[in-house]
Amino acid sequence: MFIYKLIILCIEVLLTVGAFGLLVLCLLLLIECLAALFPLPVPVTNNDWQERKVAVLVPAHNEELVIQATLKNLVPEIKPQHRLVVIADNCSDATAEIARAAGATVIERQNPDLKGKGYALEYGLQYLESDPPEVVVFVDADCQVHPGAVAQLTQQAIATGRPIQGVYLMAKPEVPTPKDAVSAFAFRVKNLVRSSGLARLGLSCFLDGTGMAFPWSVIRSVDLASGNIVEDMKLGLDLNIAGHRPMFCPHANVTGYLPQQTQAATSQRTRWEHGHLETLLNYVPQLLKASLQQKRFDLFISALDLCIPPLSLLVIIWSAFMLVSLLCGFLGASWIPATLLASAGLFLLTAIFVAWAKFGRTDMPLLQLLSIPVYILWKIPLYFKFLVKPQKNWVRTERNRVNTTES
Repeated sequence: MFIYKLIILCIEVLLTVGAFGLLVLCLLLLIECLAALFPLPVPVTNNDWQERKVAVLVPAHNEELVIQATLKNLVPEIKPQHRLVVIADNCSDATAEIARAAGATVIERQNPDLKGKGYALEYGLQYLESDPPEVVVFVDADCQVHPGAVAQLTQQAIATGRPIQGVYLMAKPEVPTPKDAVSAFAFRVKNLVRSSGLARLGLSCFLDGTGMAFPWSVIRSVDLASGNIVEDMKLGLDLNIAGHRPMFCPHANVTGYLPQQTQAATSQRTRWEHGHLETLLNYVPQLLKASLQQKRFDLFISALDLCIPPLSLLVIIWSAFMLVSLLCGFLGASWIPATLLASAGLFLLTAIFVAWAKFGRTDMPLLQLLSIPVYILWKIPLYFKFLVKPQKNWVRTERNRVNTTES
């Protein structure tokens, strides 16, 4: 009997701690979504940005299907005195030739042992060192840069001296499935809603990989050369810890494309999700330690924010804890964990509804929200794979050809 009571007590403690942790994370998510409802302050700008030295770096690995469309939108944003540099990284296709024909300066890198966007960007920065710019803008080769984005990013980087992240969203394929709609909405919640909320609260955002600008002294204070599969998130956290807090710019828009093929979509999500979880495990202790050492509360909030897993995984974890808590409650254990989890679930549902009502209803009809369980089921094997064989190496996502006449 004593052993049975001890086991129940241990289970109650574990469930209570887990339920309280989920309550805090869901509350933070709700606060971010609610804060995003309020308008952001007018960003500080710099009117003489066109006279400053600016370089735009575009890392590209076998991007012949998409880079022409990307450069077609990007070239008009580049002033005559600025530089547009494409890093053709380990390319075996016509990426370099297409980029040169579009008017970009092309540098080529061949090193099959060191693959990944981090290595390509570091190579590009080294190329610029002989005549460094004041600001460097990073743009992926497979995205659409909207008019005015480069100007907004550059002006804010000059005016604040901080890393700047624009709004990076995903466009659905030409023939979208309900799963694509949910995926695009989840991306919007992460990169627009939560980033807007953090900015409204005066906190740092994460870096999303494209549509980013950095003062030269800031970007050269860290080493980008790595094969990390989410090098953008790692870069943002390294800069934040070093005192260079990334800042959100809601007026600079960049759009990527969700893959049409199921296998490519799964590969892309696996890289993103596994990279996020791996970064969570590695950087939360670093952020907490730096928060104590530097006496910075914002780093503590960044650690908490990083602990919020992707929405689908958060729902899965909450459901599992709630199921076990209810089962234990009916077997005579405390109902405290179930009560905490019920509150957490209410916060989570409210956050999702607020984000949808303000930012997602035009692209995602209410009925499509019913497909969220299917989306979650699709991603369960992905999370189990992380427990068994997490993805460590950078893998390029297969592209769909982009029609330049529609870009």
